[in-house]
Amino acid sequence: MNPFRFCDRLPSLPVTAWLLVLALVISGSMARDSAAQEQAAQEQGAHDGAGETPDSEPKVSFRRDVAPILLEHCVACHSAKKAEGGYRIDNFGELSKPGDSGIAMLTGPGEEHGELLRRLITDDESERMPAESEPLSGEQISLIRRWLVDGGEFDGPDPEEALAFVIPPPRYPDPPANYPAAVPVTAMAFSPDGNLLLVGGYHEVLAWNVSDGSLARRIPNLTQRIFSLGFSPDGMRLAVAGGEPGRSGEVRLVDWASGEVTAVVGRSADVALDLAFRPDTPQLAIAAADSLIRIVDMETSETIRTLASHADWVTAVAWSPDGTRLVSASRDKSAKVFDSETGELLSSYQGHGAAVRGVMVLADGQHGLSTGADNQLHRWEISGGKRIATVPLGGEGYHLTSGGDGFVVVPVADKRLLRIDLSKNAVQQAFSGLSDWALASAWHAPTNRLAAGDYAGRVRIWALEDSEWVRDWGAQP
Repeated sequence: MNPFRFCDRLPSLPVTAWLLVLALVISGSMARDSAAQEQAAQEQGAHDGAGETPDSEPKVSFRRDVAPILLEHCVACHSAKKAEGGYRIDNFGELSKPGDSGIAMLTGPGEEHGELLRRLITDDESERMPAESEPLSGEQISLIRRWLVDGGEFDGPDPEEALAFVIPPPRYPDPPANYPAAVPVTAMAFSPDGNLLLVGGYHEVLAWNVSDGSLARRIPNLTQRIFSLGFSPDGMRLAVAGGEPGRSGEVRLVDWASGEVTAVVGRSADVALDLAFRPDTPQLAIAAADSLIRIVDMETSETIRTLASHADWVTAVAWSPDGTRLVSASRDKSAKVFDSETGELLSSYQGHGAAVRGVMVLADGQHGLSTGADNQLHRWEISGGKRIATVPLGGEGYHLTSGGDGFVVVPVADKRLLRIDLSKNAVQQAFSGLSDWALASAWHAPTNRLAAGDYAGRVRIWALEDSEWVRDWGAQP
């Protein structure tokens, strides 16, 4: 999977540049990351190994020890989408079943050799797993062998649950103190008081002073890549959506006062791309690249509903102002409308004919807006999906930001931020000065400030009334 929700349209050079940036950031912090992971593993092992004698090895846990190995090295070739040899390893239930050969992957208690272990240790490269890759390390094979010898037990809540959800949420490594290069700005939000502009970084959220562009605060223990930020209606919690492309996604809830992660919700098999708080209800909608929408109860942190109507990445979600409708955008070229209480699909808008990137419901609750890869903003009826108007944008439009008073803001790939007058269905203002694709935006009503971030990692703030820029800086510690 590509790094961003818009990456299916990125030319090869920018993707290569982004990957190089990631490599530099990772290499610059490798020692600290390794130490943090080792410490976390020791702490987790001490907890899970309680009751073991000093001379005995702690019992191998499928959730903690084995599932992460399988997820990283095996699931890409043995999942529901791709099951080579008829073997699936994407959840424990499938791992327990034989493949096309009829041979079971797992063994009974006390048996050391089974098909899974044989495939991992064989010298025959045509049979060895993972295929066309380096063999597992001796330590990894030892863990799997010990787990099999002990009986190959499942210690999670549901054997049919995807491995990405079975693995305990990690304590992520600390980000590097200084970034050797800027990373694209794919998520941003103003703090409730408007004094800070929050920007997604590498395993962290960076909070910048609006007054002078200085770095005020860093919130760590977050996903590798961050795609959406949002404050709870009471301003007490910050929700951070992201993940690791092709492997996992989640939303982390952060106590805004302390900066501590208080919950991990909506875990998915691919990155979480967007989130939206339901008005007057403790629910959170999460859009993910595994084509699913998850509705989470914020009081229990449980997923109470999963919507599976899209055939590709769900790139954006939004609630109607009264909370009775949920709308979504997808790379499957559609925007959809759901009943908030039942999850029933009510209508589908197919007018873009291309990937849809942003979506929202207008204040009247009757009209929807969406942007996409057709370089237009579409206005359409919520009830039946009938097109009302289109507005040319001059480039691909991304997530919509509501102005709340007859306008919306659209970040566009032509390096501009556009204000759309909804009474005329036309561009009212264009905010320029970004150096690359505009990917994310934010608006703070009390201060009447607009902000946008671009692919080059720069941030710019404007005064809404006169389109004059107030400040800009590189979002690079």
